[in-house]
Amino acid sequence: MGARVVGWQVKRIKVLLADDHDPFRRTLRRLLESNPDVEVVGEAENGRMAVEQADRLAPDVVVMDIAMPEINGLAATRLIRKRLAHVRVVVLTVHDSEEYVSAAFDSGASAYVLKEEMREALLPALVRVCQESESDPDQHEGHVSH
Repeated sequence: MGARVVGWQVKRIKVLLADDHDPFRRTLRRLLESNPDVEVVGEAENGRMAVEQADRLAPDVVVMDIAMPEINGLAATRLIRKRLAHVRVVVLTVHDSEEYVSAAFDSGASAYVLKEEMREALLPALVRVCQESESDPDQHEGHVSH
């Protein structure tokens, strides 16, 4: 479903998870790794770590919470997109307000998914932003799931 063909190889979607709640990250990891097309390459418990891990691991997508210590998810998204334009960010949050949605896309996020809808909406969002990234690496079109 989500794997991409690169040359003759099928490439899994490499994902970095950024959320300050360890139990939630574990749940999220299990959910994503239940799909063979997804490889979770790392985790970060705050925005600073998310930026550092993105620099080091070069994921295809960062799944980013908004409310995190040290650097919030929006500032981390801005930094990641500035340093690594090819890396897409999918915001995964509890915040269901137009203010947060707008701020996320202004920061460079490619998609916005509510945590309560992650089981149905997160994987399709990851696949979509990766497909868009391959067709036009400079494309910045946001998708909201709710």
